[in-house]
Amino acid sequence: MKTIHVNNKAESNFVQVLSLIMLLLLYLCNNTCKAFSVIRYSNVQRRALINNYEKNIFSSSFISSPVTTRLFESSSSQEGSTKNKQNEEKTEEEKAALKAAREARKAEKQRLAAEKKALKAAKKAAEEKALEIKEVNYLSEDEEDTYEKMGDYSTIMSRSQTSRQFLDISSITSSSLDNNKDVWIRGRVHSIRIKGGSCFLVLRQNSYDTIQATFFKQKDDAEYSQKMIRYLKQLSLESIIDIKGTIVPANVKSCTVDNAEVQIQRVYGVSKANPILPFLVEDAARSEAEIESSQQTDRPYPRLGQELRLDNRWLDLRTPANNAIIQLKSAICQLFRESLYSQSFIEIQTPKLIQGESESGAGVFTTDYFGKVACLAQSPQLYKQMCISSDIQRVFEIGPVFRAENSNTRRHLCEFTGLDIEMSINEHYQETLHVLHNVFKHIFNGLEDKHANLLSIIREQYDSSPVIFTDEPCIIHWPEAMSMLKELGWGDELGDELNDLTGAQELDLGKAMKEKYNTDFYIIDKYPSSIRPFYTMPDPTNPLYSNSYDIFLRGQEICSGAQRCHDPTLLKDILATKGITDIEDGVLAKYIESFTHGVTPHAGAGIGLERVLFLYLGLDNVRKASLFPRDPNRCCP
Repeated sequence: MKTIHVNNKAESNFVQVLSLIMLLLLYLCNNTCKAFSVIRYSNVQRRALINNYEKNIFSSSFISSPVTTRLFESSSSQEGSTKNKQNEEKTEEEKAALKAAREARKAEKQRLAAEKKALKAAKKAAEEKALEIKEVNYLSEDEEDTYEKMGDYSTIMSRSQTSRQFLDISSITSSSLDNNKDVWIRGRVHSIRIKGGSCFLVLRQNSYDTIQATFFKQKDDAEYSQKMIRYLKQLSLESIIDIKGTIVPANVKSCTVDNAEVQIQRVYGVSKANPILPFLVEDAARSEAEIESSQQTDRPYPRLGQELRLDNRWLDLRTPANNAIIQLKSAICQLFRESLYSQSFIEIQTPKLIQGESESGAGVFTTDYFGKVACLAQSPQLYKQMCISSDIQRVFEIGPVFRAENSNTRRHLCEFTGLDIEMSINEHYQETLHVLHNVFKHIFNGLEDKHANLLSIIREQYDSSPVIFTDEPCIIHWPEAMSMLKELGWGDELGDELNDLTGAQELDLGKAMKEKYNTDFYIIDKYPSSIRPFYTMPDPTNPLYSNSYDIFLRGQEICSGAQRCHDPTLLKDILATKGITDIEDGVLAKYIESFTHGVTPHAGAGIGLERVLFLYLGLDNVRKASLFPRDPNRCCP
């Protein structure tokens, strides 16, 4: 076969013809855009495109010749020159018109976007307004249909009295399920759980009584349901609310009312609690055993410190047990009064601002009294005795007692409630011991019989058992107490046996008394004179001892008493012996003077209410038995 040699000029002409043929073929194949875009491609892109058409006809060396490359470079250059020429041919007016058109299109696009946004906002606002929960000013039950069915009350400022009757949760019985009537209940939000269109709410009254209230979405009134669920979601724990609804049968194990629930119709907020509280009431209500057992689990319960609780005492008192403790404290006062009224006592109220001390050896708080120094009463002692001199033969008082003693122990307070008695005696101060024993028997029996419900609530969190006591007073004398302590190994610490008992000695003696006499409640008589107040009558046979006594509960002192020294001369001698010489002025002078006008022999006792309560319940700290305790480190709240 004969080889054909092509010169450069022939090669150039051939390539140009080939390019035109390719463009024509692309055009005929309805690919006009692709055909013209060849001219705009880069050199590499052009070559790739040309190769698709040329590979089966020419060799790669032919297509990659410099002539082919120059052809496409020339075509690209011509196209760019054409465009530049067209741009140069546009007038300034045309350019301005094009720019204005672009800006108009942009402005229209922005306007449409803004309009769409405004429509969306308006729709959302309309939906919000439809679901808006307004404040309710509930003035009359007759106008109830005009009020929203949910929302916060206007601040209750005694504007009116409606005819609504509010139901106590504790009064709900099986008969309450039969009348199918609407009821009003006010209480705290103890817990609330909302899921979808369902709400389960636990309402709490008096810290203990609880009932479940429920709400379910109503298909026939979607707007009302949506608003109700929305309002219920806003309720915070511990908020006070009013619920109107119907009581229906239900099985609810977690509430005190376990056979019924309230189907919610209306809900109104009385007082909203902050959404974040110092601690949860639920956490504060757990027993130590429950907390301890949870520490090894994935979700241990928090152990709340005493200071945190006392700093927020109003929250701490909402727990069932702590609330019941305060109620039981009131019950003790009631039983104390009942017993003494039945024994011909009358209640008195003595001054708490006095000139001078009422107890020797006890710290005293002083204050300015119009330029003079006055003291907060350490006890009503002097005034109780002056009542006896006034021929008020049997008196008692329940009132505050102040002791400025820097004692940071679990059983001491700087202010506590004193239960005091004073009575005339005929022959022997043991007449008073029998009265006191009867008082405590009445208190102990009354607590277990009349207030068993409160005790059961308290014992769920703080474990304790009823006090064991004897029918007749269990009395041991000081020497016997010393002998028992020696048997327990306290011999070296007792010294001359005329010193007061330590806390540890009291506890050991209490265990020994329980073992020997099977009692938690007993009396130690004939205390050494040196450790008793100045108004104590000495023992007639041995002046080292006195006609005085302490009463103990579970191994700790709860009461101190004595026959009082009613002889003015002997009383002055005792004062001198104790180094109390400034008796010419003030309350002591009047106290002694009252005996110079004639007074019957008498005896009495002072009881610490908080200490009785905390020992009876087996609490670990007396502060749990005080409403708002006062100790050397706390004077608030």
